[in-house]
Amino acid sequence: MKYWLLVLFVLCGGLAGAQAPHSTLPKADFVTLRKGLPHFAYSVYNQHKATVAFVGGSITFNPGWRDELCAWLKQQYADVQFTFVTAAIPSLGSVAHVFRLQQDLLEKANPDLVFVETAVNDRGNGTDSITQVRALDGIVRQIKLKNRRTDVVLMAFADPDKTGDYNKGVVPVEIANHEVVAAHYQSPSINLGKEVRDRIANNELNWDRDFKDIHPAEYGQHLYFTTIQYLLQQCFATAPSTKERAAAKLPAAMNKATFQKGHYYALSNARTDSGWVYHKDWAPQDGLSTREGYVHVPVLASEKPGAQMHLPFTGTAVGIAVIAGGDAGTISYAIDNAAFRDLDLYTVHSSWLHLPCYWLLAGDLKKGKHTLHIRISQQSNKNSKGHACRIARFLVNG
Repeated sequence: MKYWLLVLFVLCGGLAGAQAPHSTLPKADFVTLRKGLPHFAYSVYNQHKATVAFVGGSITFNPGWRDELCAWLKQQYADVQFTFVTAAIPSLGSVAHVFRLQQDLLEKANPDLVFVETAVNDRGNGTDSITQVRALDGIVRQIKLKNRRTDVVLMAFADPDKTGDYNKGVVPVEIANHEVVAAHYQSPSINLGKEVRDRIANNELNWDRDFKDIHPAEYGQHLYFTTIQYLLQQCFATAPSTKERAAAKLPAAMNKATFQKGHYYALSNARTDSGWVYHKDWAPQDGLSTREGYVHVPVLASEKPGAQMHLPFTGTAVGIAVIAGGDAGTISYAIDNAAFRDLDLYTVHSSWLHLPCYWLLAGDLKKGKHTLHIRISQQSNKNSKGHACRIARFLVNG
């Protein structure tokens, strides 16, 4: 039933039942075109074939604005063969995306246009500003190192924290970082965080009516779509020239420790003691919910305090992607000969969900060989039912 309601919603233009207030704030206030989308426009108008990819969290993964956008593109350009690739996973932000990008998108497709959004989950995950820039820069560079002509749109979605920042006269750090990375590569950007705040202040939106927590409801979804649609229309206003496409040069990285070589590192590279078990097809036995892509997957796990592992690697950054459920424990970790630090794997969602969490353990190492040491701590979160550490991925930049 929900599927057919969504289809009807899209086919009817997205707002069959919503009473959208009269809009007085121009879309141009929330869109920055820079050098536009010359390659995507060329693919649409000249090659009549284009691949569009989406990278983000639950607001990108869930039905809504993305479906409207795909439907509009197919209707507007009926002679174009579109391929749409959704490489979005709920709860994940820039750190996760920069390390999963190769496997989950670039090894599968050669996109002409990629929409990227990490601002909401970067705030929720507590990702620091420097790491955000290194990750966003790495995402753009990985895309363009595969095909320098691929166009990228950086989008910053809304959440209550960002609305609160703007109300205090402060630009949210996540949005500022999206904009500085977009400017560095002269890519278009969309600031939906500011648009939502400004339209609320202008009595064009109501947070409780048009959003559910951070997820847009019917009118909120349509608002996101129309702003993205406006960007595309403005970029398509002038047909791209061959010269514009040929000028696709890649500027230098924004940071010496940018994660442009971020990738998954095989679990088999770990050296473990008898306290660890490799599960080829892990699934929980406690009845808690799971996330698609993080169940019935290989996992390196330990539930035994004192169990140890060592991971030799070469690169400037290392991390782990864990599946954290109700029995998630605490690990102690160290790089090379540094002092051990504790990391509590239990999350606010762990009581009901085996949540995929990406932890960057070191992000600015000297180039060369290193070893990550991990041991299961005797300590654990007071709400946890155990000491479990379930590693689905190792993350390495190098």
